[in-house]
Amino acid sequence: MDMNSLNNIKSKNILVIGDVMLDTYYHGEVKRVSPEAPTPVFTKKSEYSVLGGAANVAANLVAADQKVSVMAMIGRDKAGEKLKAAFEEKGINAELVISLERNTTERTRFLTANNQQVLRLDVEDTDELNSSDCKSMLNELEKRIDSFDIIILSDYLKGFLSYELTQGVLRIAKERAIPTIIDVKDSQIDKYKGAYLIKPNMKELRSMTGLPVTDHESIVEASQYLRKLCDCKYILTTCGAEGMVLVGDTEPYSIQSVGRQIFDVTGAGDTTIAYLAVCMINGFTMKESVDIANYAAGIQVSKVGTSAVYWSEVREYLSDQTERTSHKLLNNGAVDNFRAGNANRKVVFTNGCFDILHIGHIRYLQKAAKLGDILVIGLNSDASVKRLKGSERPVNNEKDRAEILCALSFVDYVVIFEEDTPLELIKKIKPDVLVKGGDYSKEDIVGVNEVEAGGGRLVLVPFVEGKSTTNIIKKVKQ
Repeated sequence: MDMNSLNNIKSKNILVIGDVMLDTYYHGEVKRVSPEAPTPVFTKKSEYSVLGGAANVAANLVAADQKVSVMAMIGRDKAGEKLKAAFEEKGINAELVISLERNTTERTRFLTANNQQVLRLDVEDTDELNSSDCKSMLNELEKRIDSFDIIILSDYLKGFLSYELTQGVLRIAKERAIPTIIDVKDSQIDKYKGAYLIKPNMKELRSMTGLPVTDHESIVEASQYLRKLCDCKYILTTCGAEGMVLVGDTEPYSIQSVGRQIFDVTGAGDTTIAYLAVCMINGFTMKESVDIANYAAGIQVSKVGTSAVYWSEVREYLSDQTERTSHKLLNNGAVDNFRAGNANRKVVFTNGCFDILHIGHIRYLQKAAKLGDILVIGLNSDASVKRLKGSERPVNNEKDRAEILCALSFVDYVVIFEEDTPLELIKKIKPDVLVKGGDYSKEDIVGVNEVEAGGGRLVLVPFVEGKSTTNIIKKVKQ
């Protein structure tokens, strides 16, 4: 990840449309059982409220240094007043928030020692926004639409995002070429037709498509089907601890959840879609946007309760990762100029998946490193590994695999490549020595002709007998 890009995030105008809520937390203790009935007695010690639902998306956008407006409905009640006060305090424009005769959605959680949730109390009305109010809101949106760079719709099925309103928003945004991304809940597919990106979880993807959603292949298949039905550019499926899968008009992209301790998953989806939008509108690629959104969600679940994630936290986290690998991990530009910068050094190249690093890999790479001045490793991307090894691989994602290889003192550089073979990479690196395992024959090795034509040579290094990722996986499954 280019840290300079992260440090140059621009403040964009983002509109959040959806079901806003007030998330209230009671902290207390349970020390006895009620004499009236066999139920625990909760003694409240403290109380606080934060923005929830679509309002939490807005809070995350503010934390990401964006200019935020909210379009929503609240009730004329105490919870509604608290929401308005919170919007004002955070600098969120609430001119498109209407007050109606209904209950504002409020979720009250009762937490005891170690933030254990013992009960949740919900107060809400889920009646849909009526047609008259819907038309008024769409008219107001049409007047202001040109001031927004991107629109997020956050649907919690609390009545605001009716079919009429959702389709009206998508129509107006499409006419102005403003991208819309939707955090979905409804199984009514036509409601979301025409969005730029739709973000379901696995359960929602299954409900919306009626297809089995159990592994990577079925997620991709269902996503492609949903993408076609909804006429949208991308489907981003969140898979809990398994990460996310992005499906568009190119190769599917998978990323595993980052390795942080999980305290509370509340609001993780809100953080994901907020940071996805910020990155998209700031010119990051879709893969980069998904990566950063994934990191932000990982930070969020390490906190307790509904909470926002700040850019400073994301930058700090990514900076820690970058410091470990950035000086060894080569991007495309560095690869193109690599040989010119190392003209007088003997370059050794090898490649592989290096999924679960074991003693066979270590000894093989140590021997390869001794054959020249610089050892460069071509690392198959996650998508490439899946094509070569099957849907259950890789066990470790490309970023983790790259970081582990970069941590080895005898490895000088690592390059992640998307293709099934490293031929194009070899042509750019122009190694003096091409190294492969002893179980290969020269005729089957990609790039030999190119290396030898440039005056280089092939060296076959025997693997350690019985040591392989496949054997490790088989042993674990026994």
